[in-house]
Amino acid sequence: MEKPYILCIETSTEICSVALAHGGNCVAVKECNTNNSHAKNMIPFVEEVLQQASIDKKQLNAVAVGVGPGSYTGLRIGVSTAKGLAYTMEIPVIAISTLETIAEPYLNMADHCRPMIDARRMEVFTALYNHDGEQLEEPNAKIVDENCFAEELTNFKTLFCGNGAAKCEELLSKFPNAIFKKEPLSAQNMASIAFRKFQAEQFENVAYFEPFYLKDYVAAKPKVKGLI
Repeated sequence: MEKPYILCIETSTEICSVALAHGGNCVAVKECNTNNSHAKNMIPFVEEVLQQASIDKKQLNAVAVGVGPGSYTGLRIGVSTAKGLAYTMEIPVIAISTLETIAEPYLNMADHCRPMIDARRMEVFTALYNHDGEQLEEPNAKIVDENCFAEELTNFKTLFCGNGAAKCEELLSKFPNAIFKKEPLSAQNMASIAFRKFQAEQFENVAYFEPFYLKDYVAAKPKVKGLI
């Protein structure tokens, strides 16, 4: 097969991002960071990246989607869109950890890379990767304080990235080994990961796979008087 066209969808955070990869390279991207815009923008963004690359939807070979952890609503929209496209077009789905996507551009910049997703207050979703992209720590929820990464930062230069990293910067500024990158999450960084998984045929069951929420969804209590 020639280089595959892979549609990449990332909706795990406040950013709605759609990219088109040809092989391991991004050839088109469309995104915005307006909260609660994922449902409205998803299909128009898909159509726009196809137009940017001058290809027809029928030329797609797979669809890759960020499966979290992250926003419950955002993940449902992204995964549902990916599954719908894959089912109707009879192409495979590739699931990619959002934390892996965040880390991908920075793996060679430090001994370790710690991507972080803001989970409200002082909690983050995080994992740990070395400079070869090997996952050293499974995705987990962590309460951030000034000592939670002390041992790690004593021994390794560690790059913190993602929208949860900002809340750590002041707390960890005393460690010379702490580096921070604040570029926003983007589906274009899924391109090389998606291509590797496509080559290895690491595909999901379209009917049954679900987002990786990490923590159970807890609905907010209604504030309207008289509602329970």
